[in-house]
Amino acid sequence: MAQPQFILDRRGMLRAGAAGVAGFTLPAGSVSRGADLLSSMERAEDVRASGVTPRARSVLMVLLSGGPAQLDTFDPKPEAPAEIRGEFSAIQSAISGISVCEHLPQLAARMNQWAIVRSMAHREHNHLLATHVALTGRATPVPRGGSDLDRVESRNDFPNLAAALSYVQPRRDGIPTGVSLPNYLIEGPLTWPGQHAGFLGPRHDPWQINHDPNDSGFRVESLSVPEDTSDRRILSRRDLLNRLNGDRAVFAGDGRSGAFAEQQDVAFSLLTSARVAEAFRIDREQSATRDRYGRNKFGQSLLLSRRLIEAGVPVVQAAMGIVQTWDTHVDNWGRLKRQLLPWLDQGLAALIDDLSAAGRLDETLVVVMGEFGRTPRISTLPGQTVPGRDHWAHVYSMLFSGAGVRGGQVIGESDSIAAYPRTRAWSPADVGTTILHALGVSQKSSVTDPLGRPAQLLNGEIILPLYRGGSV
Repeated sequence: MAQPQFILDRRGMLRAGAAGVAGFTLPAGSVSRGADLLSSMERAEDVRASGVTPRARSVLMVLLSGGPAQLDTFDPKPEAPAEIRGEFSAIQSAISGISVCEHLPQLAARMNQWAIVRSMAHREHNHLLATHVALTGRATPVPRGGSDLDRVESRNDFPNLAAALSYVQPRRDGIPTGVSLPNYLIEGPLTWPGQHAGFLGPRHDPWQINHDPNDSGFRVESLSVPEDTSDRRILSRRDLLNRLNGDRAVFAGDGRSGAFAEQQDVAFSLLTSARVAEAFRIDREQSATRDRYGRNKFGQSLLLSRRLIEAGVPVVQAAMGIVQTWDTHVDNWGRLKRQLLPWLDQGLAALIDDLSAAGRLDETLVVVMGEFGRTPRISTLPGQTVPGRDHWAHVYSMLFSGAGVRGGQVIGESDSIAAYPRTRAWSPADVGTTILHALGVSQKSSVTDPLGRPAQLLNGEIILPLYRGGSV
């Protein structure tokens, strides 16, 4: 009876640590043994309850920022009126009864590897609010008296999935829990919420890359040291820094100092992690491999993501282009046809082929998502002459592959014009829960917000049809 009491006490201390980002931290190892045992017990209980065994060692979230049009990608409606169906035709995939846009031929040929969810839905039609929902599974907090139109990133935000994983499954091997690339979602004064650890603090932030991997001079400088600097010298400098900082207890009441010291620890770990440093040497890939992914920012970001997964990074987020790249209010079909869909099609095909050939697809969950979809009815903005589609969160589509997902199926159905779900709707909370469960996070895992309120990390439902087979 003593051991379970010990475990519960340690778990309570973990939660207390989460409540105060500026508060105390426990010595490494003081929690891990009890928490690891509790975690294994909870995972076994989760498997019995859901019937789905977590298989993912890594998750790649392919973010199509701006919101791709469901009708012009994964949910075409060839029988709909012209003002709804748009300019593209549908093509049959390798799986009978499943069609996709004509500009996704490689995806269509590999449909046995993919599951399409066509009944995603939520309530936010604003890019910033919807991005927070998509990346955290939580509604975006809006300050009292504030406008949701200028709601930007804040340390009051709920942590994103990589940050949540960093909190419940901390690493001590120099490999970051999360890496986001190739750029931060920011435009002018607006910074998209949901990109970091929010109230959990900088210690759990995903590592952010702000370089184009397609650039011939691509190099992550923060992982580089002078050639004459050995690991021993780095460790010596770390010891000196620790002595200058003094005993950590001095900073117990200073959250900013404590957070800065934690960031220093992460930086030193990264500098001495050969696997992570090697992963960023994308120039060492064969030219033919780089060509297969596409010599563009998105294709090379997917290639870099694959390398990071091979290095052991649990959560990688790759955005296609810059913020709002898929925000096609104007020239929807031209932009999709000339660039967006060919790049997406080529990059995903190369990624899935490589993961499958290396035997990594069974342990890598790939999720392709936007923050919402686009309006069924075509429209032309005032002052514009080329039509497009506006924001639409009432129904949209997502792709899933790997880590036990049954490919070659469609889950959910939209109505005849792809405006609303005809079958059960799935939410970003369900997606987040599915991802965290796949990574082995217990359904009982929780964090405590700055107001002292506990919140379960897995706040939705596992999308079970992904594993058991949905309906076409």
